[in-house]
Amino acid sequence: MVGERKISWFGVINTLILTLVAVATLYPIVYITAISLSDTVSVVQGKVFLFPKGFNFEAYGEVLKNDTIPRAYLNSVFYTALGTFLNLLFTAVAAYPLSQKGFFGRKFFMTAIVLTMFLNPGIIPTYVVVQQLGLTDSVWALVLPNAIWTMELIILKSFYENMSSQIREAALIDGASEYRILFNIVIPLSKPALASIGLFYFMGHWNSFFLPLIYLNDADKYPLQVVLRDMLIYSAENDAGLVDRSALAPQSIKNATIVLSMIPVLLIYPFAQKYFAKGVMLGSEKG
Repeated sequence: MVGERKISWFGVINTLILTLVAVATLYPIVYITAISLSDTVSVVQGKVFLFPKGFNFEAYGEVLKNDTIPRAYLNSVFYTALGTFLNLLFTAVAAYPLSQKGFFGRKFFMTAIVLTMFLNPGIIPTYVVVQQLGLTDSVWALVLPNAIWTMELIILKSFYENMSSQIREAALIDGASEYRILFNIVIPLSKPALASIGLFYFMGHWNSFFLPLIYLNDADKYPLQVVLRDMLIYSAENDAGLVDRSALAPQSIKNATIVLSMIPVLLIYPFAQKYFAKGVMLGSEKG
């Protein structure tokens, strides 16, 4: 028949693989959401699979009623917002001179920066430096040591290099300084690349639990991921009071906390995804 599309084995296999990947990705989210919305009896008896049994929001009410989790949630929001802002600022500023061919010592600095991807000093020297600087038990211990990620710096540098040099030359002729060119021209034109690396930075800070675990001593400063880790590791009797005195199943409390931790990512990603692939690909093209 004229115009009829031929079904190929590649298309069938590709569709099957993508379907399996989608199911494997969505199933944990659907399952933990169903557990968090089910009653205690159904959860304890293992009757919950894909849909909630005895639909209710008691687990979420218990989570929000306890001071520990809302405080940790706000801590995570603050650490992530501050860390992502500083990451984007420092990366944008550092990538600009490295993208200029006339910058003195450009090759030397790029070589030194790339070497950091392969020659990591390790956690102990880093901890000693942070401790001697007096940053332990503060937010600065979480954001300053990782102010610039090498891969994101390289992506943004490549993006800058793809920009027309005539824009910078015209601005210099008009008397603009390098700072004004960067903040008034280059950065506004780099929104796709900044959005893509910003999403990486956001995810890194939001999911971080190891750095807060070693640098923060005050439990009131713990982010959500550290509190969630404690809830998942310790038993219901030894979880620092997070779920004791509750008539709900510990699984419901834990899964409700996990669902709440996913909300910021689910809210931000739809707005950033249109820049995501575009920003990364533009940073990899030449000419």
